[in-house]
Amino acid sequence: MALHRDDPKSLGGYRIVDRLGAGGMGVVYRAVSGSGRELAVKVVHAQYAEDAVFRTRFRQEIDAVRKVSGAFTAPVVDADPEAVRPWMATQYVPAPSLAARIRDEGPLRQPELRRLALGLVEALREIHRAGVVHRDLKPGNVLMAEDGPRVIDFGISRATENQTLTETGHLMGTPPFMSPEQLTDARTVGPPSDVFSLGALLTFAATGRGPFDAYSPYLTAYRVMNEQPDLTRLPPSLRAVVAHCLAKTPDERPELDDLLKQFAAALPEGAQEALESEENHGAQEDRDAGAPRRPGPGTSPEPAVGPPLEQVAEPLAAPVAEPAGDRRGRVRLFALAGAAGVLAVALAVYLVLGPLNDRGGGRPGGSPSSTDSRWAAVPAGWKPWTTTVREPAEHGVTRAPERTGKQGTPSCAPASNAVYCVGGGVLPVRLDALSGRTAWRAGAAGSEEAPAGYEGHMLGVEDGVVLVRESEPLTPDSSPRPPVLTALDADTGKRLWSRPVSSGNGAPGLAGGLVIVPEADLRTMTARSPRDGARRWSAPLPADHACTFHGFGDALYTLCGRYDVDEPKAKLLSIDPADGKTRELAVVAPDSVLLGARDGRPVLLEPTEGSRQESGDDLAYARVVSVDPVSGERRAVAAAGEPVGQPALVGGVVCFAASNGLVTAVSPETGARLWQTRTSLEQPGRAMAGPRGATVFLASASGRVAALDARTGRVLWETLPHAARIGASGWLPEMLPLAGALVVVTSDGTVFSVDPAHPDSTPAPA
Repeated sequence: MALHRDDPKSLGGYRIVDRLGAGGMGVVYRAVSGSGRELAVKVVHAQYAEDAVFRTRFRQEIDAVRKVSGAFTAPVVDADPEAVRPWMATQYVPAPSLAARIRDEGPLRQPELRRLALGLVEALREIHRAGVVHRDLKPGNVLMAEDGPRVIDFGISRATENQTLTETGHLMGTPPFMSPEQLTDARTVGPPSDVFSLGALLTFAATGRGPFDAYSPYLTAYRVMNEQPDLTRLPPSLRAVVAHCLAKTPDERPELDDLLKQFAAALPEGAQEALESEENHGAQEDRDAGAPRRPGPGTSPEPAVGPPLEQVAEPLAAPVAEPAGDRRGRVRLFALAGAAGVLAVALAVYLVLGPLNDRGGGRPGGSPSSTDSRWAAVPAGWKPWTTTVREPAEHGVTRAPERTGKQGTPSCAPASNAVYCVGGGVLPVRLDALSGRTAWRAGAAGSEEAPAGYEGHMLGVEDGVVLVRESEPLTPDSSPRPPVLTALDADTGKRLWSRPVSSGNGAPGLAGGLVIVPEADLRTMTARSPRDGARRWSAPLPADHACTFHGFGDALYTLCGRYDVDEPKAKLLSIDPADGKTRELAVVAPDSVLLGARDGRPVLLEPTEGSRQESGDDLAYARVVSVDPVSGERRAVAAAGEPVGQPALVGGVVCFAASNGLVTAVSPETGARLWQTRTSLEQPGRAMAGPRGATVFLASASGRVAALDARTGRVLWETLPHAARIGASGWLPEMLPLAGALVVVTSDGTVFSVDPAHPDSTPAPA
């Protein structure tokens, strides 16, 4: 993670070389000593450095780590709790956290699970022998080192004889892994509390979800205190020993010496085949019983084909609105409210600070998780940035005019190291893709202003030319004129050519390296050169139809619909890029959507009969249709559950993003539901595939970004909002690929870029 401008160059004589992560209380850096030894240096935020109680806690953390053997943690090398900003240097452990390991690769298998269980029991035994209770054993605080797990972050640990810093109303911990006594009276917490956390952590490690997960941390805490754990997904051989760890009463939990024997027996060496058989048996039991599937902390429900929506629980780390009909959860939440006074402060702290720690941020003594298999490298010189389409430009129209028009999301297109945008009241601009700075702004046709009612739509970038469909400027005494197709030089913003286009027979499109323009006669299209507008060919279109143009590789298609007749319908036609000759391939339902091509076959969605896209409503889809581009053979399959939302063809799978954040993946071959995941995104736009095909990205109206595993639908991470505000209702965000980075555009005109491998990096203003 790149260093920030205000980060120190050195601390305590150690040279700072990188950021490992940041949390609510401090920042962790990777540093190098004079001898070349790598260290992890934890530095307290300035606002806490003045807090005497916090300094005492920091000294306590240093003392706790020093008491514990370095075989089970990252040992302290140096520290200065009396510095202006207290810091502690520990051994750098080049290993991902357990949270990152499961996020990237899924639940553990033998022998990893055996190694983790036995290693953590040995670590806790050493920690307790040193007279320390960790009190925050969770996946983000366990490093998966090559020589065995390391337990880190003793920031809220406590010596068993020290009760003075545990105050009423200041409970600390992470609810999915906290013991009942931590939630009720932290002053009574002893070694058995860590055993409870161990049971919850191992459940998460083996299944990808915790034993008490719910859509709200408050409900999670209620379940910890009052309900039995959900261990149905654990292999049967592990259930009894883990249930013993999760006993409500501390005295009923096993001693660590006994646990070591029990885990060794439950997870014998070389038992991978038997364990997988047990897991499959457990999964079948769940399916037979119709058991709800709960997500793990910071994750989403395990994908399954066709579970009813009410059985899909929301992710814990990103609470979302209660699904319709979920009355039982609401009653429990009210019940919890009556007993939750003691929890309010702790859970509020967790909601604000906790989940981010388990979603890829660096940890003391650790390193960012290995991302080579999933994430692609960002462009050289790129840094995370944020800007708007109204910032001053270096060339052309330097000052952005007053924004007018429909105030919707600007439409943008990436090309090389630039992003080009235009919109309602937004003149065409070029943003530098590496930094976000505004390189140029072009004036409207015949003007350097954005006249009243100005609307621009980005067709794309081809052969060094930016192609924009824009409304022609109006004067107070002029009458409405047809829109104009404008070509701008991509480097300078200079206007190359423009010509009027029809507004009654669809919109011009950029496909197959050509600009396809529907003519005013409502029955002809013309292909033009992007560079100079020269005519290449003209060809007929279905009369009185509105057409859109699409290019997939070397293939060119048009989808033409007519809606002013008793039986509306749409036609899919192929276009020969050489001469414009068309051939009708298939007839589809009106309002069908052409998504793309899979294995050379165009893929379309037909909407559910009677479904209408009203403002704020999601359109439902009944069928997935694929068409043979040669024979015209039409293959249609019913889409399971008639999914709703913004559709996209992502890595050969059809993804639907509903306005409530529910994401559904459907097979275009069979129509079966592959997975369904609830995210915390509100009004997400269309999904987009990552450059390596392993990830699905989505963005929300507020500029939240989420990454999902393309195969399973598991949530990998979600960010906080980036937009200054949510703009006009009904306008969705736009997401663009930029080598290994992402660019997101929101309806308020915010444009920002993030690195999927480090989504929590703070973007710099352009």
